[in-house]
Amino acid sequence: MYFKQFYLGCLAHASYLIGSDGEAAVVDPQRDIEQYIAEAEREKFKIKYVIETHLHADFVSGHGELAARTGAEIVFGKQAGATLAHRAVGDGDELRVGRVILRVIETPGHTPESISIVVTDTEVSGEPRMVLTGDTLFIGDVGRPDLAGARGYTKEMMAGMLYDSLHGKLLRLADSVEVYPAHGAGSMCGRNISKETSSTIGEQRRFNYALAPMPKTDFVALMTTDLPEAPAYFSYDAAVNRAGAPSLSELPRPVAMAAREVASLVKQDYVVLDVRTAEEFGAGHVPGALNVGLGGQFASWVGSLVPMKARIILVAESEEKVEEALTRLARVGHENVKGYLRGGMRAWEEAGLESATVTQISVSELRRLLDEQPSLQVLDVRRPAEYAAGHAPRALSVPLSAKLGEQAGEFDPARPTAVICAGGYRSSAAASLLAQQGFRQLLNVTGGTSAWIAAGYAVETPEGVS
Repeated sequence: MYFKQFYLGCLAHASYLIGSDGEAAVVDPQRDIEQYIAEAEREKFKIKYVIETHLHADFVSGHGELAARTGAEIVFGKQAGATLAHRAVGDGDELRVGRVILRVIETPGHTPESISIVVTDTEVSGEPRMVLTGDTLFIGDVGRPDLAGARGYTKEMMAGMLYDSLHGKLLRLADSVEVYPAHGAGSMCGRNISKETSSTIGEQRRFNYALAPMPKTDFVALMTTDLPEAPAYFSYDAAVNRAGAPSLSELPRPVAMAAREVASLVKQDYVVLDVRTAEEFGAGHVPGALNVGLGGQFASWVGSLVPMKARIILVAESEEKVEEALTRLARVGHENVKGYLRGGMRAWEEAGLESATVTQISVSELRRLLDEQPSLQVLDVRRPAEYAAGHAPRALSVPLSAKLGEQAGEFDPARPTAVICAGGYRSSAAASLLAQQGFRQLLNVTGGTSAWIAAGYAVETPEGVS
């Protein structure tokens, strides 16, 4: 058996190719599919199946294009209600790829249609070797149960299904069975996902907090408490995946725009999306621009912060970076990029247009300001669990989200405001949103809380200062 995991850090997304005797299956493909086709050609496989473990909410899948280009059959769980041509499968159904058996088990809980794929390499053994768990079982976590509410299920109902799927099905597999999920650390589909991208049933039984022995009622309460807000684009992407997305080659191309044309469109409710680093953005940017750098989980954050139908103008340091941004935006369903600033910020400045700035400060400078400026506001834009684990003194928890603009009303835009996250990426995005709300004395903390802790500075927790 041939087996390969493809891991896309930008979306914390894992997809898979399984092959045997000239046949292959691709499981949970990302939208841009060339790597699967190239890998299959190298290994002399014909892709026979494209399998989706569920209707992914955090990215747009390439199952439609992959099937069209290879002749493969698309496979969904029978509860998916997919409207494109596909095979609907349920408990016990088997798909064969050469001498490999792919057995389906229905594992609802993250979504109603979720399935897991038990993989048996009959050339080696008649016993299962691995299980592809989609978003049902992660490494160190399980899928959140609150993303199917729009389809008539409460989060409590879904959490109950999840408990049954885990204890009644997945945990009945042997401890030696390898576990390969669809997401890793950073995905919004879970709360505490490990940085590891594979494990075993036995390891998860011992170390996964959500699999600890507990009554079903306790599990439901645990899974439905303190859930992070679901990004608005999740329901949009799930609907796209149900019908199938167009190929990337069919999407309209953005046009190169002169600086003064961009300046006029800023006043017409376009979103100027600056994909450069926090440092470059801070040194000078189009006033009102949103900064989400290509160096981090770019697609997830743009999906979370920018409405899906928004008209976007990109600012990047090169046309190559524009192309990269287009592909990564399409992965989450953002297809409405109208143009990009030709020549980048140099062209903006050469046109004599005013730039905005955000001051970048080190953690040592933040520490000094905390001592010298009682009026300083410090906003920590990490997730609540990160904040609770330790934060800079006086920092207030204001998680980065599309609602940050609404929350900004709780603070004084006239006061100096330092924005901090784990490393300076999310805080730059947050600072750009705060600037749109009239904050003018913004300070982005480079290195973030990680640098603060590494410098040996004291942190506050719910238990006190350490």
